Amino acid sequence: MDTDDLEPRKRRGEALAALAREDLDLLGIEELKDRITVLEAEIVRIRDRLGRKEGSKSAAEAFFKK
Repeated sequence: MDTDDLEPRKRRGEALAALAREDLDLLGIEELKDRITVLEAEIVRIRDRLGRKEGSKSAAEAFFKK
């Protein structure tokens, strides 16, 4: 049995909320820069997914309009 199966599943947005509550005063300059890099990459990933979903929505709306 995988020990991950024993852990409760996190709810949507829980990881983001936990990240926002983290005390940034505990991080050094390089850690803060690394965090910015990771978050910027995540923003790009989210925008890509959002664009795909908007495209799918537009295609579905156009299809069902006919």
